Amino acid sequence: MSQLMIGMMSGTSADGIDVAIIRYHDHPELLHFQEFPMDPALRQRILSLASGSDHNHSIDLMGEVHRQLGCAYAEAARATMVSAGLQPQAITAIGCHGQTIRHRPHSRHPFTLQIGCAATIAEQTGITTISDFRSRDIAAGGEGAPLVPFAHHLLFGSDSQDIAILNIGGIANVTWLGKNGDILGFDTGPGNMLMDGLIRHYSHGQQSFDHQGELAATGHVCQPLLETLISHPYLKRQPPKSTGREEFGDPIVDAIINWPALTAADALATACQFTVQSIADSINLLPASPARWLICGGGARNHTLMQQLAAALAPAVVQTTAAAGLPPQAIEAASFAVLARQSLLGAANTVAAVTGARHNVCGGSITPGLNWPTLLQEISNWTR
Repeated sequence: MSQLMIGMMSGTSADGIDVAIIRYHDHPELLHFQEFPMDPALRQRILSLASGSDHNHSIDLMGEVHRQLGCAYAEAARATMVSAGLQPQAITAIGCHGQTIRHRPHSRHPFTLQIGCAATIAEQTGITTISDFRSRDIAAGGEGAPLVPFAHHLLFGSDSQDIAILNIGGIANVTWLGKNGDILGFDTGPGNMLMDGLIRHYSHGQQSFDHQGELAATGHVCQPLLETLISHPYLKRQPPKSTGREEFGDPIVDAIINWPALTAADALATACQFTVQSIADSINLLPASPARWLICGGGARNHTLMQQLAAALAPAVVQTTAAAGLPPQAIEAASFAVLARQSLLGAANTVAAVTGARHNVCGGSITPGLNWPTLLQEISNWTR
């Protein structure tokens, strides 16, 4: 018996909402994928909340953005179903990661906070919605991240070679899939976050990213600045580990901007190389050097970044996930569809060896939709 699941994701860059529809029978299969740009005003409110500064951030603002995002997610889900020619009644459930505005796994009372009202999604689509995937892992003593290695194993695992799946969003994270079935994953450090922040500054808000890395390609790496960046203490930590805007956000962007005699192109070139070097250095934290790297996320569109990665990771093969049959932009959204199915089964959807939790957990909070009574009857048949 197969299920149609929707997965939704908006990453740390908050530049858009990714929606994937998968069919799950014996294994997940991508049926449809669509991207929706984030409303600029909403994006600015999200980035303000996520900046890490406590000034001028009220509970009222967070509540409004939480609800506003829920409406945006619901609209994206409905539009994707229309494009795919599917009625809401055909969809089993929606897995929505939400928008991370805080990730504090090492605070006195560890927590992670993703907003985007699941009740609004369920109400406006009629579909049972799973959200808040990370909190259960935090409760079990884990980092709450990365979560996607579980799904990466189902989507890309191989018994013939060691593979690395590298997702480059605002933050970059790697999943190592051993040919013996072992899984390891962690955040390597910055992905697009610093480059995006720099281009917003130098373009006076007119650009949100360096298109295909074109400006970075014209610049020169500032070695003293790069050496300062690469000395960041996070990069020296051993896994399990995770990071976010708290460590690689606006303060580092400002430090790059204020570096003496640095042009915009040189700033972008240096930030790009910082991302590349932090990824390449992560090999030292893996059980073995991967024979193949599959790249996904927004960074896969940055030609300069991809070229530099290919050189830095040689002799390994470096490709986007398109080479394995899945569009690079669809992977995270598809992953949360996979994780949501596990949530409905009450089955583990995390890897404790990756997150550092005391045990594997079943993460996700379920908000019933109109289809919930029928869905309850169907779930018991899924594994028969």
